[in-house]
Amino acid sequence: MNYIFFFLIVISIVIGAINGKLQDVVNAVMSGAELSVKVAFSLIGIMAFWLGIMKIAQKSGIIDFLSKILKPVTKVLFNEIPPESPAVGDIAMNFTANAFGLSNAATPFGIKAMEELQKENKDKTSASNSMCLFLGMNTAGFQLIPTTVLAVLVGIGYKNPTEIIAPTLLVTCIAFTFAIVLSKVLQKVWKGQDLPLTPTPSPQSGEGNNTEQGGAK
Repeated sequence: MNYIFFFLIVISIVIGAINGKLQDVVNAVMSGAELSVKVAFSLIGIMAFWLGIMKIAQKSGIIDFLSKILKPVTKVLFNEIPPESPAVGDIAMNFTANAFGLSNAATPFGIKAMEELQKENKDKTSASNSMCLFLGMNTAGFQLIPTTVLAVLVGIGYKNPTEIIAPTLLVTCIAFTFAIVLSKVLQKVWKGQDLPLTPTPSPQSGEGNNTEQGGAK
């Protein structure tokens, strides 16, 4: 990513110099840097507010209640893991936090869910179907309220930031559904994990030694 941004900056400077608009490029860089600071500071307030709301919902049991509602769906989607696995609850909590656009709050639940899924994984050297499905769901990022996007739009002075809610809900819903369907289809098409091979007893140990000793006798 650093190389990409460096390349874009160099190309902008070169093209600006060729077209005689180097001063415009410098002005854009300075104004963009100033705007990024303003947006970053505006994010502090709204993110603190929503994270506080999430904490209140967590303490009051609302998040746990929503997670319990989502657990049956989670068990159906992740049918390869035991129903009593802690990963089921972590996945539900992660999905709930992401739905409200609180990716920062969802990250710890996502990491914990991946750790639990790895414990249930047959082959530790590759990702299981459940891990791939969970990653796809997180990448799609279904959101009821795009909190971070709203904060950015407010920070840059957008007049009607709430109009982004409906398009975001539609797009993330389609992407989320497609990620689940594609993961399930590829599970049927792609070769499954191979179980680790059990080591065979060496000729120098166990029954091999007894055979040799019996033959010597």
